Amino acid sequence: MNNTPLAERMRPKKLDSYVGQTKLLGPKGTLKNIIKSGLIPSMILWGPPGTGKTTLAELLSKIQKRPFYQISAINAGVKDIREIIEKSKNRGELFTKQNPILFIDEIHRFNKSQQDALLGAVEKGTITLIGATTENPSFEVINALLSRCQVFILEPLPVESLREIISKAISEDAILSKKNITIKEDEALLRLSGGDARKLLSILELVISVLDNSKAIKISNDKVIEIIQSNMLMFDKGGDIQYDLISAFIKSIRGSDPNAATYWLARMIEAGEDIKFIGRRLIVLAAEDIGNANPNALLIAQSTFESINIIGLPEARIILSQCVIYLATSIKSNSCYNAINMAQETVKDTGNLSIPLHLRNAPTKLLKDLGHGKNYEYSHDYNNSFSSQEYLPKEIKNLNFYDPGNNQRENAVRKHLKKLWKEKYNF
Repeated sequence: MNNTPLAERMRPKKLDSYVGQTKLLGPKGTLKNIIKSGLIPSMILWGPPGTGKTTLAELLSKIQKRPFYQISAINAGVKDIREIIEKSKNRGELFTKQNPILFIDEIHRFNKSQQDALLGAVEKGTITLIGATTENPSFEVINALLSRCQVFILEPLPVESLREIISKAISEDAILSKKNITIKEDEALLRLSGGDARKLLSILELVISVLDNSKAIKISNDKVIEIIQSNMLMFDKGGDIQYDLISAFIKSIRGSDPNAATYWLARMIEAGEDIKFIGRRLIVLAAEDIGNANPNALLIAQSTFESINIIGLPEARIILSQCVIYLATSIKSNSCYNAINMAQETVKDTGNLSIPLHLRNAPTKLLKDLGHGKNYEYSHDYNNSFSSQEYLPKEIKNLNFYDPGNNQRENAVRKHLKKLWKEKYNF
Protein backbone atom coordinates (compact mmCIF):
# COMPACT_ATOMS: atom_id res chain seq x y z
CA MET A 1 0.00 0.00 0.00
CA ASN A 2 2.91 2.37 0.66
CA ASN A 3 3.75 2.24 -3.07
CA THR A 4 0.19 3.01 -4.19
CA PRO A 5 -0.40 6.74 -4.81
CA LEU A 6 -2.85 8.46 -2.49
CA ALA A 7 -5.11 9.34 -5.43
CA GLU A 8 -5.45 5.65 -6.24
CA ARG A 9 -5.95 4.64 -2.60
CA MET A 10 -8.75 7.19 -2.28
CA ARG A 11 -10.57 6.14 -5.44
CA PRO A 12 -14.21 5.56 -4.35
CA LYS A 13 -15.39 1.96 -4.16
CA LYS A 14 -19.10 2.87 -4.02
CA LEU A 15 -21.19 5.47 -5.82
CA ASP A 16 -22.23 6.96 -2.46
CA SER A 17 -18.55 7.81 -1.82
CA TYR A 18 -18.18 9.66 -5.12
CA VAL A 19 -17.57 13.37 -4.53
CA GLY A 20 -18.83 16.10 -6.85
CA GLN A 21 -20.78 16.16 -10.16
CA THR A 22 -24.11 16.72 -8.44
CA LYS A 23 -25.73 17.76 -11.74
CA LEU A 24 -25.13 14.23 -12.99
CA LEU A 25 -25.27 12.18 -9.81
CA GLY A 26 -27.36 14.25 -7.40
CA PRO A 27 -30.93 13.22 -6.48
CA LYS A 28 -32.26 14.71 -9.73
CA GLY A 29 -29.10 14.07 -11.76
CA THR A 30 -29.45 12.86 -15.35
CA LEU A 31 -26.99 10.01 -14.95
CA LYS A 32 -28.38 9.03 -11.54
CA ASN A 33 -31.80 8.43 -13.11
CA ILE A 34 -30.25 6.37 -15.89
CA ILE A 35 -28.40 4.25 -13.32
CA LYS A 36 -31.68 3.64 -11.46
CA SER A 37 -33.27 2.41 -14.68
CA GLY A 38 -30.63 -0.31 -14.89
CA LEU A 39 -29.91 0.44 -18.56
CA ILE A 40 -26.45 1.91 -19.01
CA PRO A 41 -26.02 3.33 -22.55
CA SER A 42 -22.76 3.86 -24.35
CA MET A 43 -21.49 7.27 -23.36
CA ILE A 44 -18.76 9.89 -23.61
CA LEU A 45 -17.61 11.49 -20.36
CA TRP A 46 -16.25 14.93 -21.22
CA GLY A 47 -14.41 17.00 -18.65
CA PRO A 48 -11.06 18.30 -17.39
CA PRO A 49 -8.50 15.97 -15.77
CA GLY A 50 -9.21 14.76 -12.25
CA THR A 51 -12.99 15.20 -12.34
CA GLY A 52 -13.76 11.50 -11.84
CA LYS A 53 -14.26 10.08 -15.35
CA THR A 54 -12.32 6.85 -14.80
CA THR A 55 -13.78 6.35 -11.33
CA LEU A 56 -17.30 6.83 -12.63
CA ALA A 57 -16.79 4.26 -15.38
CA GLU A 58 -15.46 1.71 -12.87
CA LEU A 59 -18.35 2.33 -10.49
CA LEU A 60 -20.91 1.86 -13.28
CA SER A 61 -19.43 -1.55 -14.06
CA LYS A 62 -19.55 -2.54 -10.38
CA ILE A 63 -23.14 -1.38 -9.94
CA GLN A 64 -24.27 -3.57 -12.82
CA LYS A 65 -21.74 -6.34 -12.10
CA ARG A 66 -20.45 -6.21 -15.62
CA PRO A 67 -17.01 -7.22 -16.90
CA PHE A 68 -14.79 -4.15 -17.24
CA TYR A 69 -12.10 -3.63 -19.85
CA GLN A 70 -9.94 -0.53 -19.76
CA ILE A 71 -7.53 0.76 -22.39
CA SER A 72 -5.85 4.08 -23.09
CA ALA A 73 -6.04 5.59 -26.55
CA ILE A 74 -2.42 6.68 -26.14
CA ASN A 75 -0.99 3.18 -26.40
CA ALA A 76 -3.84 1.01 -27.74
CA GLY A 77 -4.74 0.33 -31.34
CA VAL A 78 -7.28 -1.42 -33.57
CA LYS A 79 -5.83 -4.84 -32.66
CA ASP A 80 -6.50 -4.24 -28.96
CA ILE A 81 -10.06 -3.12 -29.69
CA ARG A 82 -10.79 -6.19 -31.83
CA GLU A 83 -9.40 -8.54 -29.18
CA ILE A 84 -11.70 -7.06 -26.54
CA ILE A 85 -14.70 -7.17 -28.89
CA GLU A 86 -13.97 -10.84 -29.66
CA LYS A 87 -13.74 -11.64 -25.94
CA SER A 88 -17.04 -9.82 -25.42
CA LYS A 89 -18.73 -11.84 -28.16
CA ASN A 90 -17.55 -15.12 -26.64
CA ARG A 91 -18.57 -13.99 -23.17
CA GLY A 92 -21.93 -12.90 -24.51
CA GLU A 93 -22.77 -16.48 -25.54
CA LEU A 94 -22.62 -17.45 -21.86
CA PHE A 95 -23.81 -14.23 -20.21
CA THR A 96 -26.34 -12.66 -22.55
CA LYS A 97 -27.31 -9.93 -20.05
CA GLN A 98 -23.77 -9.00 -19.06
CA ASN A 99 -22.27 -7.28 -22.04
CA PRO A 100 -18.93 -5.84 -20.86
CA ILE A 101 -18.09 -2.19 -20.43
CA LEU A 102 -15.14 -1.02 -22.49
CA PHE A 103 -13.61 2.12 -21.00
CA ILE A 104 -11.33 4.07 -23.32
CA ASP A 105 -9.35 6.83 -21.65
CA GLU A 106 -8.47 9.85 -23.84
CA ILE A 107 -10.66 8.56 -26.65
CA HIS A 108 -10.05 11.83 -28.51
CA ARG A 109 -6.57 10.50 -29.36
CA PHE A 110 -8.03 7.65 -31.45
CA ASN A 111 -7.96 8.32 -35.19
CA LYS A 112 -10.92 7.67 -37.50
CA SER A 113 -10.02 4.06 -38.31
CA GLN A 114 -9.60 3.23 -34.63
CA GLN A 115 -12.97 4.77 -33.83
CA ASP A 116 -14.55 3.01 -36.81
CA ALA A 117 -13.45 -0.32 -35.31
CA LEU A 118 -15.81 0.33 -32.37
CA LEU A 119 -18.95 1.08 -34.38
CA GLY A 120 -20.31 -2.40 -35.03
CA ALA A 121 -19.81 -3.61 -31.47
CA VAL A 122 -21.44 -0.51 -30.00
CA GLU A 123 -24.37 -0.65 -32.41
CA LYS A 124 -25.05 -4.36 -31.74
CA GLY A 125 -24.58 -4.00 -28.00
CA THR A 126 -21.64 -6.39 -27.90
CA ILE A 127 -19.99 -3.84 -25.63
CA THR A 128 -21.09 -0.75 -23.78
CA LEU A 129 -18.57 1.94 -24.60
CA ILE A 130 -17.57 4.57 -22.08
CA GLY A 131 -15.10 7.02 -23.53
CA ALA A 132 -13.34 9.69 -21.49
CA THR A 133 -12.04 12.87 -23.06
CA THR A 134 -10.76 16.28 -22.05
CA GLU A 135 -11.57 17.60 -25.53
CA ASN A 136 -14.90 18.58 -27.05
CA PRO A 137 -16.23 15.28 -28.46
CA SER A 138 -18.01 17.17 -31.25
CA PHE A 139 -14.56 17.86 -32.71
CA GLU A 140 -12.74 14.67 -31.74
CA VAL A 141 -15.25 11.79 -31.97
CA ILE A 142 -16.57 10.76 -35.38
CA ASN A 143 -20.24 11.50 -35.95
CA ALA A 144 -21.22 7.87 -36.47
CA LEU A 145 -19.84 6.91 -33.04
CA LEU A 146 -20.98 10.08 -31.30
CA SER A 147 -24.56 9.53 -32.47
CA ARG A 148 -24.56 6.16 -30.69
CA CYS A 149 -23.38 7.61 -27.39
CA GLN A 150 -24.79 9.99 -24.81
CA VAL A 151 -22.46 12.80 -23.82
CA PHE A 152 -22.16 13.73 -20.14
CA ILE A 153 -20.20 16.80 -19.09
CA LEU A 154 -18.13 16.63 -15.91
CA GLU A 155 -17.21 19.99 -14.39
CA PRO A 156 -14.11 21.02 -12.42
CA LEU A 157 -14.70 20.23 -8.77
CA PRO A 158 -15.88 23.19 -6.66
CA VAL A 159 -14.09 24.27 -3.49
CA GLU A 160 -16.48 22.43 -1.17
CA SER A 161 -15.88 19.14 -3.02
CA LEU A 162 -12.11 19.62 -2.95
CA ARG A 163 -12.22 20.28 0.79
CA GLU A 164 -14.31 17.17 1.28
CA ILE A 165 -11.70 15.13 -0.61
CA ILE A 166 -8.90 16.53 1.59
CA SER A 167 -10.88 15.74 4.73
CA LYS A 168 -11.64 12.20 3.58
CA ALA A 169 -7.99 11.57 2.71
CA ILE A 170 -6.74 12.70 6.11
CA SER A 171 -9.39 10.86 8.11
CA GLU A 172 -10.02 7.71 6.06
CA ASP A 173 -6.80 6.78 4.25
CA ALA A 174 -5.09 3.82 5.91
CA ILE A 175 -1.75 5.66 6.00
CA LEU A 176 -2.65 9.33 6.54
CA SER A 177 -5.26 8.63 9.20
CA LYS A 178 -2.47 7.39 11.48
CA LYS A 179 -0.63 10.72 11.27
CA ASN A 180 -1.29 13.94 13.18
CA ILE A 181 -2.13 16.27 10.28
CA THR A 182 -3.50 19.80 10.63
CA ILE A 183 -4.61 21.93 7.67
CA LYS A 184 -3.89 25.47 8.86
CA GLU A 185 -4.52 26.93 5.39
CA ASP A 186 -5.82 25.26 2.23
CA GLU A 187 -5.91 28.10 -0.32
CA ALA A 188 -2.64 27.01 -1.99
CA LEU A 189 -3.74 23.38 -2.15
CA LEU A 190 -7.04 24.34 -3.75
CA ARG A 191 -5.55 26.85 -6.18
CA LEU A 192 -2.75 24.57 -7.37
CA SER A 193 -5.19 21.70 -7.90
CA GLY A 194 -7.23 23.69 -10.42
CA GLY A 195 -10.32 21.62 -9.60
CA ASP A 196 -8.44 18.38 -10.36
CA ALA A 197 -8.96 15.83 -7.56
CA ARG A 198 -6.05 13.65 -8.66
CA LYS A 199 -3.70 16.60 -8.74
CA LEU A 200 -4.99 17.78 -5.36
CA LEU A 201 -4.26 14.41 -3.74
CA SER A 202 -0.85 14.20 -5.42
CA ILE A 203 0.09 17.62 -4.03
CA LEU A 204 -1.28 16.75 -0.59
CA GLU A 205 0.67 13.49 -0.52
CA LEU A 206 3.90 15.19 -1.57
CA VAL A 207 3.52 17.97 1.00
CA ILE A 208 2.83 15.49 3.80
CA SER A 209 5.79 13.31 2.82
CA VAL A 210 8.14 16.31 2.91
CA LEU A 211 6.78 17.58 6.24
CA ASP A 212 6.59 14.12 7.81
CA ASN A 213 9.62 14.59 10.05
CA SER A 214 7.83 15.41 13.27
CA LYS A 215 4.91 14.18 15.33
CA ALA A 216 2.65 17.00 14.12
CA ILE A 217 2.29 17.91 10.44
CA LYS A 218 0.98 21.44 9.90
CA ILE A 219 0.12 22.43 6.35
CA SER A 220 0.16 26.12 5.40
CA ASN A 221 0.04 28.01 2.11
CA ASP A 222 3.71 28.98 2.29
CA LYS A 223 4.80 25.39 2.91
CA VAL A 224 2.71 24.06 0.05
CA ILE A 225 4.07 26.62 -2.45
CA GLU A 226 7.66 26.11 -1.30
CA ILE A 227 7.43 22.33 -1.66
CA ILE A 228 5.63 22.33 -5.00
CA GLN A 229 8.03 24.85 -6.56
CA SER A 230 11.03 22.72 -5.57
CA ASN A 231 9.39 19.57 -6.98
CA MET A 232 7.82 20.98 -10.14
CA LEU A 233 9.61 18.49 -12.40
CA MET A 234 7.73 15.69 -10.69
CA PHE A 235 4.47 17.15 -11.93
CA ASP A 236 5.88 17.83 -15.39
CA LYS A 237 6.62 14.13 -15.88
CA GLY A 238 3.10 13.11 -15.01
CA GLY A 239 1.53 15.68 -17.31
CA ASP A 240 -0.25 17.29 -14.38
CA ILE A 241 0.58 20.83 -15.49
CA GLN A 242 -0.85 20.61 -18.99
CA TYR A 243 -3.15 23.51 -18.37
CA ASP A 244 -0.41 25.54 -16.71
CA LEU A 245 1.73 25.05 -19.83
CA ILE A 246 -1.04 26.13 -22.21
CA SER A 247 -1.74 29.10 -19.93
CA ALA A 248 1.90 30.21 -20.05
CA PHE A 249 1.89 29.67 -23.82
CA ILE A 250 -1.23 31.76 -24.46
CA LYS A 251 -0.16 34.53 -22.09
CA SER A 252 3.23 34.76 -23.81
CA ILE A 253 1.60 35.21 -27.24
CA ARG A 254 -0.86 37.72 -25.78
CA GLY A 255 2.11 39.52 -24.22
CA SER A 256 3.86 39.77 -27.63
CA ASP A 257 6.90 37.71 -26.55
CA PRO A 258 7.77 35.34 -29.45
CA ASN A 259 10.78 33.89 -27.60
CA ALA A 260 8.71 32.77 -24.61
CA ALA A 261 5.83 31.63 -26.81
CA THR A 262 8.16 29.42 -28.86
CA TYR A 263 9.71 27.99 -25.70
CA TRP A 264 6.32 26.99 -24.24
CA LEU A 265 5.34 25.56 -27.63
CA ALA A 266 8.48 23.40 -27.54
CA ARG A 267 7.69 22.32 -23.97
CA MET A 268 4.24 21.15 -25.01
CA ILE A 269 5.46 19.33 -28.11
CA GLU A 270 8.20 17.53 -26.13
CA ALA A 271 5.62 16.58 -23.48
CA GLY A 272 3.50 14.90 -26.17
CA GLU A 273 0.65 17.43 -26.22
CA ASP A 274 -1.94 16.88 -28.95
CA ILE A 275 -1.07 19.36 -31.71
CA LYS A 276 -4.78 19.77 -32.53
CA PHE A 277 -5.35 21.02 -29.00
CA ILE A 278 -2.60 23.61 -29.54
CA GLY A 279 -4.04 24.54 -32.93
CA ARG A 280 -7.52 25.12 -31.55
CA ARG A 281 -6.18 27.37 -28.80
CA LEU A 282 -4.36 29.46 -31.44
CA ILE A 283 -7.62 29.98 -33.35
CA VAL A 284 -9.35 31.22 -30.20
CA LEU A 285 -6.42 33.50 -29.35
CA ALA A 286 -6.39 35.00 -32.84
CA ALA A 287 -9.98 36.18 -32.36
CA GLU A 288 -9.82 36.99 -28.65
CA ASP A 289 -6.48 38.80 -28.41
CA ILE A 290 -5.84 40.13 -31.92
CA GLY A 291 -9.24 40.40 -33.56
CA ASN A 292 -9.78 43.23 -36.01
CA ALA A 293 -6.40 44.79 -35.26
CA ASN A 294 -5.15 42.17 -37.72
CA PRO A 295 -7.93 40.04 -39.26
CA ASN A 296 -5.33 37.92 -41.09
CA ALA A 297 -4.37 36.42 -37.73
CA LEU A 298 -7.57 34.33 -37.64
CA LEU A 299 -7.04 33.17 -41.23
CA ILE A 300 -3.47 32.12 -40.46
CA ALA A 301 -4.51 30.31 -37.27
CA GLN A 302 -7.25 28.45 -39.17
CA SER A 303 -4.83 27.60 -41.97
CA THR A 304 -2.33 26.37 -39.39
CA PHE A 305 -4.91 24.06 -37.82
CA GLU A 306 -5.80 22.56 -41.21
CA SER A 307 -2.13 22.21 -42.19
CA ILE A 308 -0.96 20.43 -39.04
CA ASN A 309 -3.81 17.92 -39.43
CA ILE A 310 -2.59 17.12 -42.94
CA ILE A 311 1.15 17.08 -42.17
CA GLY A 312 1.37 15.72 -38.62
CA LEU A 313 4.48 15.60 -36.47
CA PRO A 314 7.41 16.15 -36.66
CA GLU A 315 7.00 18.69 -39.49
CA ALA A 316 3.87 20.21 -37.94
CA ARG A 317 6.12 21.81 -35.31
CA ILE A 318 7.51 24.13 -38.01
CA ILE A 319 4.04 25.23 -39.08
CA LEU A 320 3.06 25.82 -35.46
CA SER A 321 6.22 27.80 -34.85
CA GLN A 322 5.51 30.08 -37.82
CA CYS A 323 1.96 30.71 -36.64
CA VAL A 324 2.97 31.28 -33.01
CA ILE A 325 5.63 33.82 -33.95
CA TYR A 326 3.22 35.60 -36.31
CA LEU A 327 0.54 35.85 -33.61
CA ALA A 328 3.01 36.89 -30.92
CA THR A 329 4.41 39.71 -33.06
CA SER A 330 1.01 40.92 -34.27
CA ILE A 331 -0.73 44.06 -33.01
CA LYS A 332 -3.17 43.10 -30.26
CA SER A 333 -6.79 44.03 -29.56
CA ASN A 334 -9.47 42.39 -27.41
CA SER A 335 -12.28 44.70 -28.53
CA CYS A 336 -14.29 41.92 -30.23
CA TYR A 337 -13.94 39.73 -27.13
CA ASN A 338 -15.11 42.59 -24.92
CA ALA A 339 -18.00 43.37 -27.27
CA ILE A 340 -19.54 39.89 -27.15
CA ASN A 341 -19.01 39.69 -23.38
CA MET A 342 -20.84 42.97 -22.84
CA ALA A 343 -23.59 42.04 -25.30
CA GLN A 344 -24.20 38.70 -23.55
CA GLU A 345 -24.33 40.36 -20.15
CA THR A 346 -26.88 42.84 -21.53
CA VAL A 347 -29.00 39.98 -22.87
CA LYS A 348 -28.91 38.28 -19.45
CA ASP A 349 -29.87 41.53 -17.72
CA THR A 350 -32.60 42.68 -20.11
CA GLY A 351 -34.05 39.38 -21.32
CA ASN A 352 -35.66 38.91 -24.73
CA LEU A 353 -36.37 42.46 -25.77
CA SER A 354 -38.88 42.97 -28.56
CA ILE A 355 -37.40 43.00 -32.06
CA PRO A 356 -38.26 46.32 -33.79
CA LEU A 357 -41.04 45.79 -36.33
CA HIS A 358 -39.07 47.22 -39.24
CA LEU A 359 -36.36 44.55 -38.71
CA ARG A 360 -38.72 41.59 -38.58
CA ASN A 361 -39.10 39.05 -41.34
CA ALA A 362 -42.28 39.28 -43.42
CA PRO A 363 -42.58 36.18 -45.62
CA THR A 364 -46.42 36.19 -45.64
CA LYS A 365 -49.16 38.76 -46.31
CA LEU A 366 -50.48 38.38 -42.77
CA LEU A 367 -47.12 39.32 -41.27
CA LYS A 368 -46.84 42.27 -43.65
CA ASP A 369 -50.32 43.42 -42.59
CA LEU A 370 -49.15 43.19 -38.97
CA GLY A 371 -46.34 45.63 -39.75
CA HIS A 372 -43.42 43.27 -40.07
CA GLY A 373 -40.73 44.91 -42.18
CA LYS A 374 -42.67 48.18 -42.46
CA ASN A 375 -40.47 51.27 -42.92
CA TYR A 376 -37.30 49.17 -43.19
CA GLU A 377 -34.69 51.14 -45.09
CA TYR A 378 -32.66 48.97 -47.48
CA SER A 379 -29.12 50.25 -46.95
CA HIS A 380 -28.02 49.94 -50.57
CA ASP A 381 -30.75 52.36 -51.65
CA TYR A 382 -28.97 55.18 -49.77
CA ASN A 383 -25.75 57.14 -50.23
CA ASN A 384 -22.67 55.09 -49.31
CA SER A 385 -25.00 52.10 -48.76
CA PHE A 386 -25.89 53.47 -45.36
CA SER A 387 -29.10 54.40 -43.54
CA SER A 388 -29.08 55.76 -39.99
CA GLN A 389 -32.16 53.76 -38.94
CA GLU A 390 -32.14 52.09 -35.50
CA TYR A 391 -31.14 48.42 -35.32
CA LEU A 392 -31.28 47.85 -31.55
CA PRO A 393 -34.35 47.42 -29.35
CA LYS A 394 -35.44 50.85 -28.11
CA GLU A 395 -34.62 49.99 -24.47
CA ILE A 396 -30.87 49.69 -25.21
CA LYS A 397 -30.52 51.86 -28.30
CA ASN A 398 -27.81 54.02 -26.74
CA LEU A 399 -25.53 51.20 -25.63
CA ASN A 400 -22.14 50.69 -27.28
CA PHE A 401 -20.74 47.15 -27.19
CA TYR A 402 -17.89 47.55 -29.64
CA ASP A 403 -15.15 49.99 -28.67
CA PRO A 404 -12.40 49.78 -31.34
CA GLY A 405 -8.89 49.16 -30.04
CA ASN A 406 -6.18 51.79 -30.22
CA ASN A 407 -4.31 50.47 -33.26
CA GLN A 408 -3.92 51.51 -36.87
CA ARG A 409 -6.67 49.39 -38.38
CA GLU A 410 -9.26 49.85 -35.63
CA ASN A 411 -8.55 53.57 -35.44
CA ALA A 412 -9.63 53.66 -39.09
CA VAL A 413 -12.77 51.67 -38.13
CA ARG A 414 -13.44 54.14 -35.31
CA LYS A 415 -13.15 57.07 -37.72
CA HIS A 416 -15.43 55.37 -40.24
CA LEU A 417 -18.15 54.63 -37.66
CA LYS A 418 -18.06 58.20 -36.34
CA LYS A 419 -18.44 59.55 -39.86
CA LEU A 420 -21.49 57.34 -40.49
CA TRP A 421 -23.25 57.55 -37.15
CA LYS A 422 -22.12 60.92 -35.81
CA GLU A 423 -22.99 61.08 -32.08
CA LYS A 424 -24.38 57.54 -31.88
CA TYR A 425 -20.86 56.11 -32.12
CA ASN A 426 -19.19 58.75 -30.02
CA PHE A 427 -16.37 56.69 -28.50
